[in-house]
Amino acid sequence: MEDIIQLLPDSIANQIAAGEVVQRPASVVKELMENAIDAKSRNVKVIIKNAGKILIQVVDDGCGMSETDARLSFERHATSKIRSSDDLFSIYTMGFRGEALASIAAVAEVELKTKREQDELGVFLCMAASQLKTQEANACQNGTSIAVKNLFFNVPARKNFLKSNAVEMRHILDQFHRIALAYPEVNFSLYHNDTEVYNLYTGKMVSRITAIFGKNYRDKLAFCQEDTPLIKIKGYIGKPENAKKTRGDQFFFVNNRYVRHGYLHHAVMNAFEGLIASDMHPFYVLFIEIDPVHIDINVHPTKTEIKFDDERTVYAIIQAAVKKSLGSHNLTPTLDFQTNVNLDPTLPQRQQFPNSDTSTFESGGEKGGNASSSGYASSRPYEKSPQEKRNLSNWQKIYEGLEKKAIEENSPDTFDFDKELKGENSEQTLTFESNANNLGKQPREEGKGLEAKPSGERPSFQVNNQYIITPVRSGLMMIDQQAAHERVLYDKFVVSLKNDNGTAQQLLFPTTISLQPADFQLVLEIETEIRNLGFIFELLPDNRLEIKGVPADITNENEQELFEGFIEQFKNYQATLKVERETLLARSLAKRSAIRTGAKLTAIEMNLLVDQLFASSNPNYTPDGRPTLVMLPLDKMKDFFEKPDFLWET
Repeated sequence: MEDIIQLLPDSIANQIAAGEVVQRPASVVKELMENAIDAKSRNVKVIIKNAGKILIQVVDDGCGMSETDARLSFERHATSKIRSSDDLFSIYTMGFRGEALASIAAVAEVELKTKREQDELGVFLCMAASQLKTQEANACQNGTSIAVKNLFFNVPARKNFLKSNAVEMRHILDQFHRIALAYPEVNFSLYHNDTEVYNLYTGKMVSRITAIFGKNYRDKLAFCQEDTPLIKIKGYIGKPENAKKTRGDQFFFVNNRYVRHGYLHHAVMNAFEGLIASDMHPFYVLFIEIDPVHIDINVHPTKTEIKFDDERTVYAIIQAAVKKSLGSHNLTPTLDFQTNVNLDPTLPQRQQFPNSDTSTFESGGEKGGNASSSGYASSRPYEKSPQEKRNLSNWQKIYEGLEKKAIEENSPDTFDFDKELKGENSEQTLTFESNANNLGKQPREEGKGLEAKPSGERPSFQVNNQYIITPVRSGLMMIDQQAAHERVLYDKFVVSLKNDNGTAQQLLFPTTISLQPADFQLVLEIETEIRNLGFIFELLPDNRLEIKGVPADITNENEQELFEGFIEQFKNYQATLKVERETLLARSLAKRSAIRTGAKLTAIEMNLLVDQLFASSNPNYTPDGRPTLVMLPLDKMKDFFEKPDFLWET
């Protein structure tokens, strides 16, 4: 039998290796930018066309390469970073495997221009599918310029799996952010289709963060630093109130290398425990400096995974450092045991002490009286409030009768239940449009929901401005107003996306908002669907939008907060749910624009909302499966008032 095992040609071996190293255009950007950093460049320019599908070019002013090194750099496992196996445990450079250029040249056309400072001429190389096409001397600037063209031109299957330009560009921006954050001492610029996206100058870390994520981040950051014999931690964390539901603004750098590490992320989340909700994620950019002998970065070809020889200690140090930063910047709640709230001069109301009359209290500030004369063991003299200092004669008159009025308004004897049911005690503080005029045209499926009385015969009222209580034939029904409105809006938005005819209301004054480049690329990706939902906007340069209209059923909303919140909610759903994009968009906008808990509704608004809910496709549940209503049957109500059995015993 003949031998069947044989060595693969280099071209095929390189394509196999490229499957791990070069997954999409963003992978090429990462490898080329890391090479520029290792060449000790001070200026790095990235040029992208068609989200990297046509061109990815990285130009730097680093040390450059000789003609021999330039040719050898495209061979597999050719590197200048290590010489022996011991060097694997003392790596400070970004690259060391010697696979990047060989893998890129296997699936693309690559043009390389490079020149060292001491050479008169540089060298020009052209590679395609691992084959050398051209090699010649070239008059070029010091440094290196690598242009990757027609990515995956010889691997059609891989090319077909690439996403839209907007999606691929977002991945490129993610890689650009990670490297730019790690090296604030380097100038970075990014151009896409001849448009400048970023132009980052050297500066401090906080300046680099605000240049990438926006100036509003400056007031959201707290400095974090901790030095120990094992590791040194330095960076910034976001304030708890600015945490988001979407992940993506969390960055760990180990020896300036971006890494993903779920265990260390858990340490940060543990430090924020009690300050943010469990489904929220804080912003952080943390740099860990550690001796390379304690880590192993040769885990995956992308070099984003890392192993520590003592993960528990690193975990504890990171958690302690973040907690210390939160405490030192007064970002955690504190209790002041030294303050006597009974003597707080900032309280606006008159303070009554037991066993004391009004004259004793009022004269305490002028006669040097103290709280002990009124029954409190304290030597602290009474201090006048700011209102007393400004008006010593009649400031108390402002508060006269308030206590009595509050008692009368909340007394059960004065509460008119009939007026409340009729809506006469309600204030018209919120108005939202509906499809109530079309209710008769929408057939209700049998067996769904509960049959409520007609609006004119159904008294409804609110509890705690959160729940709507309304009678039905079988008892009482309690409806969560926010959940109900979310269901109603979701059905409306699904129909708008299906029919491509969302109803919009024009704004009297258009609003211009600025987005992060990644969010702007996301808007470009889903632009058609956003317009079908009812948004009217115009794309502007510099990642800006001018919003001219919003969906018709959304009122009393800040247009900028609405749009930014909608995009943020969509990103959250996109990362956690695997459903159609139209469903994600409808759910995101419905959740973001539904009326909130605490909104006071009139009787008419409550009845309209109930009618709309029962005309929806699934009145019982929100789009994400939460119940919208709870039923209290008549027999259950009767049981509440039955005499307990033990009372009948004699």
